[in-house]
Amino acid sequence: MENKKLTGHVALFSANIIFGINNPISRALMPEILSPFTLTFFRLAGGMLLFWMVSLFTKKEHVPAKDIFLLFLASFFALTLNQLPFFVGLSMTSPIDASIVVTMLPILTMILAAIIIKEPITLMKAVGVVVGASGALLLVFSSQMQHTGNGDFWGDLIVFSAAFSFAIYLTVFKDLITRYSPVTLMKWMFLFSTIVSAPFCYKPLMQTDFSLLTANTFWRIGYMVIFATFLGYLLIPIGQKVLRPTTLSMYNYVQPVVASLLAVAIGMDVFGYEKALSGILVFAGVYIVTQSKSRAQMEAEKLAKKK
Repeated sequence: MENKKLTGHVALFSANIIFGINNPISRALMPEILSPFTLTFFRLAGGMLLFWMVSLFTKKEHVPAKDIFLLFLASFFALTLNQLPFFVGLSMTSPIDASIVVTMLPILTMILAAIIIKEPITLMKAVGVVVGASGALLLVFSSQMQHTGNGDFWGDLIVFSAAFSFAIYLTVFKDLITRYSPVTLMKWMFLFSTIVSAPFCYKPLMQTDFSLLTANTFWRIGYMVIFATFLGYLLIPIGQKVLRPTTLSMYNYVQPVVASLLAVAIGMDVFGYEKALSGILVFAGVYIVTQSKSRAQMEAEKLAKKK
């Protein structure tokens, strides 16, 4: 079991590195080059095609009608109500505001896990979430001190709704995720989300003049589809099978650290003590949460004391 958990941590860490690199890549495309609706459709449809192609070469799994419906609901919260609103909100508000709002994900997940699956909010877990959030916020504020708010209330609210939707997915569908392979899960989820999103994305997609897109733009789209969608969402269920929802969401704090280090690497930013401290706080927060006791562990301890 410990080896599976280690694999889960590595998978989530890797996925969030990929997502962190994708953040500045996708932000540079919106809204001047591509509509957020068009970019979202590229991501969903591209992910759907890749997962269905790979499924032709993997073991076939029978999915009963009941679970097909559950996968539709999972896709609705994990992709449709997450990806489309996030890109729309991001195009309306500033990247700074969006980054701050997204730090709410572990807090939302912790609260929902306590309400829905009765996962206890221990002192250690709460401290870990706060420590990780403080690191992410320190990074956001220190990296963007020279900018003043170009944020938008409605844009921030839409980004928050995207984070809330993903928190529901992490909490509610854990049992479903454990029953199938990542490829089976994602081929159905991306199929459903592509179908549901198509009516909203059709007009902006048809209005896109592809002849004006440069090779650099296509490389960015390619990274988003192949790495930040296909590979990233292939890795998430691996961690989701063995780790608790709050632990899963804590890896979200890795993304701003990676994005910041990327900015330093390409000369857009400089490395300072704030970045070092924020990185330490983020990883310390993740570690603290992983060391907190689960409901199963607490119940086992109670039984042991009674004996």
